[in-house]
Amino acid sequence: MALTVGFDLDMTLLDTRPGIRATYDALSAETGTPIDSALAVTRLGPPLLQELAHWFPAERLDAVAVRYREMYREHALAPTVLLPGAREAVAAVRSHGGRVAVITGKYEPNARLHLDHAGLDADVLVGDLWAETKGDALREHGADVYVGDHLGDIIGARAADAVAVAVATGPYGPEELRAAGADVVLDDLTAFPDWLAGYRAGCLSA
Repeated sequence: MALTVGFDLDMTLLDTRPGIRATYDALSAETGTPIDSALAVTRLGPPLLQELAHWFPAERLDAVAVRYREMYREHALAPTVLLPGAREAVAAVRSHGGRVAVITGKYEPNARLHLDHAGLDADVLVGDLWAETKGDALREHGADVYVGDHLGDIIGARAADAVAVAVATGPYGPEELRAAGADVVLDDLTAFPDWLAGYRAGCLSA
């Protein structure tokens, strides 16, 4: 069966913090609502509404989320950069004849814009998912491995019976990721191609 590797987006493939911070700053200026954007970008991973709830009352959340997603396209794409090893990690999956699935909590149309802007090609893109619901998508698309930076990504991998590969490029360090149940912990994606080669060799010889 063909290899399928899932990747998270924010702080796994892309450093989206500068663009997200710029979007929050613009949203704050437009709405007149104070938002600590520097704090907000330390909490990337959970659904957008969860972060917005720190700054806006419940009755405004849906409308503010729509506006944030509109503003995101203007403010967030240009400042976003590939994390070290991201392009090579995707290429490594391709070199093993594998499929790449990006499974993210980000609003899917904006996630697509990010991939296009960064020049990353995914066979599958599914957005608006978190923790166990990521597991549903991973299982649906037959993912063998899921790579992410957040504890929620480990939950998603576990829910799909996929190998949970954690990268310490997000809010958690290696020990926290191991304690949360990651099968593999890498400092960043630069180590992923070698790990994948070893993983594939083990699968083929089993």
